[in-house]
Amino acid sequence: MGRLNGKVAIITGAAMGMGASEAKLFAKEGAKVIATDVQVEALNQVVQEIKEQGGDAVALKHNVVSEDEWKSVIAEAVKRYGKVDVLVNNAGISSPKTIVNMEMAEWNKVMDINLNGCVIGMKYVIPEMQKAGGGSIINISSIGGIVGMAGTSPYTAAKGALRVLSKSAAVEYGKDRIRVNSLHPGIVVTPMTLPSMEEGGAIPYYQAHTQLPYFGEPDDIAYGALYLASDESRFMTGAELVIDGGWTAL
Repeated sequence: MGRLNGKVAIITGAAMGMGASEAKLFAKEGAKVIATDVQVEALNQVVQEIKEQGGDAVALKHNVVSEDEWKSVIAEAVKRYGKVDVLVNNAGISSPKTIVNMEMAEWNKVMDINLNGCVIGMKYVIPEMQKAGGGSIINISSIGGIVGMAGTSPYTAAKGALRVLSKSAAVEYGKDRIRVNSLHPGIVVTPMTLPSMEEGGAIPYYQAHTQLPYFGEPDDIAYGALYLASDESRFMTGAELVIDGGWTAL
């Protein structure tokens, strides 16, 4: 307990899945949490649960592709809590498309949310972290950002770009004590992955590539994010934290 005492964290895509688990765990460990999402009702439920458990959190509606909304979220965090120590770029969407069968509009949408939204967040949060004397940025990528995955070309392209962007940002802002790392989940049971499991028939494919005899849960990723957010990882930047049940071990 108390691994994030005194820290202020913005977590995007916090209404469900990994983002919700991260928000709850960060608050449990002492962080003041700014939880954001476009799904307001579900987000409010997450924040209400945090408050009922004695945590400090606020829910903000937030479209991550909007520069103005990013500015507002960061300004609200600073107004309420005086600073921003941690940013978890968690918001994202899936795209079960190959290069040939996708529409360019879909490609652009995935890039906007999964990559550009993270870029915008970093652009506006880094100056606040510089003022605060440092910080930790955690970009939620994917195993698809490390190895190829069939049928998800727009998704893997965005996640791969986010992985390398994290390294570049780590080099650019390390002198400011700002750490930037990417986190790479494998198959985690969330509302985003369930359709491909239940309707898309992907479970055998997932099982064949996951070396452990079970899939991940949102908390498995949240604990990795907690480590990267905490001072325990103070000498870790520009790195990839892979939590994938052994997928990339082959």
